[in-house]
Amino acid sequence: MPDILVIEDDKDINKILCGLLNKAGYGVRSAMDGKTALPFISEKPDLILMDLMLPDTTGEALLTRVGEGIPVIAVSARSQVTDKVDLLTRGCVDYITKPFDEEELLARIEVALRFKRKNSGISIGNLTLEEADHVIKANEEAVKFTPTEYAIMKALIQNSDRVVSRGELIDLAKEDTPDLVEDSLKVHLSNLRRKLKNAGSNVEVEAVWGIGFKLSVIGEP
Repeated sequence: MPDILVIEDDKDINKILCGLLNKAGYGVRSAMDGKTALPFISEKPDLILMDLMLPDTTGEALLTRVGEGIPVIAVSARSQVTDKVDLLTRGCVDYITKPFDEEELLARIEVALRFKRKNSGISIGNLTLEEADHVIKANEEAVKFTPTEYAIMKALIQNSDRVVSRGELIDLAKEDTPDLVEDSLKVHLSNLRRKLKNAGSNVEVEAVWGIGFKLSVIGEP
């Protein structure tokens, strides 16, 4: 579940945003000024929704405190093109003008999170998916997977917070390779388990009886 930080000094709008995001299934933290926001920013949320006019600082100033790789969407009443261009060049990934349409805002959030997932490493245990380079690393060393094995591992890592059914796993893997069929899945999973063990990974592919498969970290409950 992605965590989103809402920085908005208008109490009513802050409440609306938090309620909307909670209903959409996101984890939410909120702040109404820069001082309160800074500790939350240091915890590296998955995305930040930020007003530009705050009682103790500006959104532009807060942007300099946001770490690389954290997408920021500016939410502001400013509607001038120059304001939007300025924020985008300063590091915001998107800009939405108040009053905003809730469905449009949620769509923009999903696009920003999807882009982040695609261009940054996703980790579980000592295993990291670097999708931009089509590489999966264990202990910072690339593991040599076949294209089909990579597609299976990518699907499992991207959905490591849940069990993936056999059918869904095949469908997800087919987005990257047409070679996976149900009859060959068992063999591919056996090869994956062997390669993960040989690479010294503390992650294993667990079969959940009657449901599907999930990744689990050895030694964790």
